[in-house]
Amino acid sequence: MKAVVNVFLKEGVLDPQGKATRHALGSLGFNNVNEVRIGKQIVIDLGASSKEEALKEVEKMSETLLANTVIEDYNIEIIE
Repeated sequence: MKAVVNVFLKEGVLDPQGKATRHALGSLGFNNVNEVRIGKQIVIDLGASSKEEALKEVEKMSETLLANTVIEDYNIEIIE
């Protein structure tokens, strides 16, 4: 079983890397881009016995280490 955790900055938190990427895309002729937000994806191979157990464990991981919940949000997808 695998867990995919996507971590991204909360709305309202400045994203200078996203802003620079949006500017670079515009410079390359991609003019329909309004905003870019940069995040990270973490893939975890789990030995959990159930989807519910896996989700609970990964939520705890996300809250304690994977995401800085003061400035970041995250979502989790469990893949069997």
